[in-house]
Amino acid sequence: MLEFGNTPAQGGAPAEDLIKDVTEATFMADVVEESQNVPVIVDFWAPWCGPCKTLGPALEAAVKAAGGKVKMAKVDVDKNQMIAGQLRIQSIPTVYAFWQGQPVDGFQGALPPSEISAFIDRVAALAGDGGLAEAVAAAEEMLAEGAAVDAAQTFAAILEEDPANAAAYAGMMRAQLALGQADQAKAMLAAVPAEIAGAAAIEAVRAQIELAEQAADAGPVADLRAAVEANPDDHESRFELAKALYANGDAEAAVAELLELFRRDREWNDGAAKAQLFTIFDALKPQDPIVLNGRRKLSSMIFA
Repeated sequence: MLEFGNTPAQGGAPAEDLIKDVTEATFMADVVEESQNVPVIVDFWAPWCGPCKTLGPALEAAVKAAGGKVKMAKVDVDKNQMIAGQLRIQSIPTVYAFWQGQPVDGFQGALPPSEISAFIDRVAALAGDGGLAEAVAAAEEMLAEGAAVDAAQTFAAILEEDPANAAAYAGMMRAQLALGQADQAKAMLAAVPAEIAGAAAIEAVRAQIELAEQAADAGPVADLRAAVEANPDDHESRFELAKALYANGDAEAAVAELLELFRRDREWNDGAAKAQLFTIFDALKPQDPIVLNGRRKLSSMIFA
C-alpha cells in the first residue's frame, strides 16, 4: 500500500460527526480542541434571525460536500451569550473558521452559494490533504500513459485514505473502463458516496460508462454512413452513426452528426440528439475543443 501523510479527517464521515450543535460547555472540546485536527466552521445564529435560516443549511451542505475536510459547529447566541460576548459577535449570522485553536477566517451576513463554497475550500486548504492531490495527479499520469493497472492501484490507495475523494473515485472507475472492467465500474458508480455523487468528475465517468455501453451495440460505420447518404432524413441511422463514430474514437465526427440531426429535427425521439450531445460533452474534458465548439454551435442553433 502507498503511504501518504496524515489527512485531517476521513471522507464519508457521518453528518452527526461533521455538524454539531455546540454549547458553552462543549465549545472547548468541539471547536478549540477539535480544530487542532481539522478546521472547524462556527456558525453563530439565532432562531429569530431570517438570514440565518438561509445561510445555515447552505453552510451545512457545503461542509458535507467537503467530505470531512472541515467540520461545523452551530452556536445559538441566545442560549450561549458568554461565547458570543467573548468572541465579540455583534451581529448574526456571523461565521468564524477555527484552525489549531484560533479563529483564522470568517464573515458576517448571508453569502451566495459560490462564495460559501470558496470559503469552505479556503478553510479546508489550511490543513492540506496529506499529499493526496499529488498522488491523484501521479495516478492520472499513469492512466494517460496506458498503465491502467498501476493507476488503479494508486487510486485504490488514495481511497483507503479518503473514501470520498471524488477525483480518485472517478479515476478508479476510468481505470476499470480502460482495463475492460465495465461491470466493476458500473458497480462502483452505483455505490458512490452521496456527498460526491454530484461532483463533476463523477458525472463525467457516469457519461463515459453510458457511452461505453452504447459502444457495445454500435453498428458498422460504413453501413450507417451509406444509409444516411442515401436518405439524409433517416434520423435513426444518423443517430446510430453518431454512436458508432464515438465508439470508434471519432468524437468530433459524432458531435457533427448529432448537431446535424438537431438542426434537422430538434424534437426527434424526445430530443435524443441534444441529450446525446450533453452526454458526450460530460464525458470529455470541459476545455476540450470538441466540447467548446460543439456547445457554441448547439447554442447558436437553440437561440437562433
